[in-house]
Amino acid sequence: MDDAAALRDRLRAIHEEARRNAATFERLKQRELELLNAPSLPDLLDALVRRMPLADGLDAATLVLDDPHHELRHLLVAEGVSPASLGGVVFCDSVLALAPQARSLDRPWLGPWATADHQLLFPGQHPLGSVALLPLKRGERLVGLLNLGSRDPARYTREHAVDFLAHLAAIAGFCIDSAANRARLVRAGLTDYLTGWHNRRYLHVRLREELARAQRQGSVLALLMLDLDHFKQINDRCGHLGGDEALREVAARVESQVRASDTAARFGGDEFAVLMPGAGLVEARRLAERIRSAVAGDPVEAGPGVLLPVTVSIGLAALAPPSGAADLKALAEQLLAEADAALYRAKAAGRDRIEVHGQG
Repeated sequence: MDDAAALRDRLRAIHEEARRNAATFERLKQRELELLNAPSLPDLLDALVRRMPLADGLDAATLVLDDPHHELRHLLVAEGVSPASLGGVVFCDSVLALAPQARSLDRPWLGPWATADHQLLFPGQHPLGSVALLPLKRGERLVGLLNLGSRDPARYTREHAVDFLAHLAAIAGFCIDSAANRARLVRAGLTDYLTGWHNRRYLHVRLREELARAQRQGSVLALLMLDLDHFKQINDRCGHLGGDEALREVAARVESQVRASDTAARFGGDEFAVLMPGAGLVEARRLAERIRSAVAGDPVEAGPGVLLPVTVSIGLAALAPPSGAADLKALAEQLLAEADAALYRAKAAGRDRIEVHGQG
């Protein structure tokens, strides 16, 4: 081959490599935009382990996330998504316990499949031909691994450049952190910091939603309003920390009695609410009695060695929304007012009792 032919071959090779790099860059840009525009944490995780790998023709993709306090899992549950439903996402107490080899990863690792090293990172997906392990970091701390796999042994080799994958890992890590922070803010806006229950704002939103559902289904919606008796005395005797402990314990006892379909919220101060879809006064009263008994059954430890008896007063009301009613806000305010009036009667009648709107 003469020099001119060799030069032409070299130029063709350079041109082909540039074309492949341009195509890779364009794919990466599209993936980056999809990750940055993910509307929620569940959608982002789905994009990383399902949609993105499917579009790139991969045979397997998993995401291992460091979640020692189960916070990410709690955030998903708060958005109505079961962590177990996210196939390909593995939550663990320590990424390094699952993949000790990741300790030394500063950049993506590409190479052949090794069962001993990779089977825990690709549960149910082995054997593969080659894999890419992308470390996800927050500062200097490893918080996860994005793992890509192919049956093709030549798809990921140690001779491949890792710049594009390193960029993808940086974007993925940033997006996961950002989506988790957004979920925390949403949860903080709808969650009571002390008990972990929903707050008053959430209850108002959910109340209108459940009224709309009851209207469509022709069913009944019940509401229980609960108030700790003599709560000021607990604060005066044990301080606000003791009062907080009493509130947390009462919330836990109430939560142990409610149905899975019910919505419990801290309405404010020492007042709680339980929304019961599909329940009439009879069923609501039965739940109210179980709650009253559970709270009064044992004293609450409001401080070291300080055991105090605690009781609650409960007012309840139920409403069947008329089929033609359009003002759900007014119906919500009506149901709240009726349950609150019943609660006031319970307090006035001696406390540690239940009063029902329209009865007594």
